[in-house]
Amino acid sequence: MIILQSLFRKVIHISNHLLFIISIFLVAFSSFLIVKIESDTFPTFFDGLWWVMTTVTTVGYGDFYPVTVAGRVIALFLYVFGIGLIGIVIGKVIDAFSVFRKKRVEGDIVYNGKGHYIIIGWSQKAKIAIKEMMATNEKIDVIIIDTLDKAPILETNIFYIKGDATEKETLERANIHDATAVLVFANETINNGQLADGQTLLIASTIESIASSIYTIVEIKEEKHLKNFKYMNVDEFILSDETISSLFVRSAFRKGVSNIFSQLLKRTEGDDLYYIPVKPNWRTYGEAFEQLLAQGATLIADRNKLNINRMLEETIPNDAELYVICDKETYNTIIRGASDIR
Repeated sequence: MIILQSLFRKVIHISNHLLFIISIFLVAFSSFLIVKIESDTFPTFFDGLWWVMTTVTTVGYGDFYPVTVAGRVIALFLYVFGIGLIGIVIGKVIDAFSVFRKKRVEGDIVYNGKGHYIIIGWSQKAKIAIKEMMATNEKIDVIIIDTLDKAPILETNIFYIKGDATEKETLERANIHDATAVLVFANETINNGQLADGQTLLIASTIESIASSIYTIVEIKEEKHLKNFKYMNVDEFILSDETISSLFVRSAFRKGVSNIFSQLLKRTEGDDLYYIPVKPNWRTYGEAFEQLLAQGATLIADRNKLNINRMLEETIPNDAELYVICDKETYNTIIRGASDIR
């Protein structure tokens, strides 16, 4: 027993790769050997493999068992060494899952996927943003970067990376080079708008220094700070305080108007704003407008151009991005019919 204990203690410290290779070799060699020694009892390799696996995992169905002395010697070897070795392997596998989950919870991971979305700065707004993203496409991966001790959300396709977003190493752990877009939310724990936008500026400059081609959307607290982002490669700015204030004023002068904006911004209520690929048979905006209207959708914009009703005779450019207002069912019908898009 002392010898076995010493042996198993040494086995535990063997590298996982080597341990798995030894285990596979033990199972395969034992299966081959038992078939060679007792071909009548174990006519095929699979029968031998079945018996070895039920033995080393202590299942022991009893449907196959060795009857010769040599076969039983192999069985005794598996009882003593095989079961112990496989037990250690199973323990290491379980431990690996436990360590992986712990690392995910603590944000100590490196993401290697592609086409994901990165959210920098955890807040209630970030939480709502993730909910909307999942409602738009539940198959995407989302990476949250913050300095929280534990992951704010832990789902199959939502990952958390703990770190300072102003440091390149943190952004590289999120594989920012292969991301689809980065959303930078203003730090809600900073009450001073100048300081909050200053931190956002540092994050934007770090993103620019290592992944200037990534589509970046930044939340800014005060419009006067926009000039400070002049040389940053930021694709879109969201002026949170100004947007909320403007919505309040509009609602005061025209009661209920905020419900229109809310509905267009949410995937879970009523009609929504959707991007529609340009079909080959659409030459002008007017043709697209009429066909979409016949299907129950209203064409309202090409990128940031909202004057479609005054552009009906104009030719649709190749780089057009059309947006319509409709319900989800109508959108799905239009997309299914757009198998040939340009």
